[in-house]
Amino acid sequence: MKKVGEHAGGGVIDLDDTDQAIIALLRQDGRMAYRAIARALDIAENTVRGRVRRMEESNTLRLVAVTDIEAAGYGMLLAIGVQVEGRAPEKVAEDMAAIQEVFSVNVVVGTQDIEILVVARDQADLTELITDKLGRVDGVRRLTPAMALDVLKNQPDWVPFHHAT
Repeated sequence: MKKVGEHAGGGVIDLDDTDQAIIALLRQDGRMAYRAIARALDIAENTVRGRVRRMEESNTLRLVAVTDIEAAGYGMLLAIGVQVEGRAPEKVAEDMAAIQEVFSVNVVVGTQDIEILVVARDQADLTELITDKLGRVDGVRRLTPAMALDVLKNQPDWVPFHHAT
């Protein structure tokens, strides 16, 4: 068994083969009914319900909906490096996280102080986002945008919950 996650009480939970199989099925269809999971794994529905609850409560598993940015009308995806001056990067990052088009914010170590991922509907929206919103956040020294030309992998469910070999 592989130890993953922390309980609210601080303990580590173990994921066995049944937990791994439940996670695999939910990755295929996050709305799959517990009854269907139980049938697929030949276990009781209450077992599935209890295991999912345990994994959710330990923050090992979280079921979320992921929106397709193109289907939502956003034609541009950008990674933007942010250099900060005169203000704590964490505070600048908090302000950036409040901007609707920003969907990922990371305080980092390196050339940049913060890295963000943003979406824009078109070039006009992008210009407004960079100049009127991001560029005006107090403490922003420099923005270094990089536009994604082709997204080869965007896997929000990636977590190595497989057994080590």
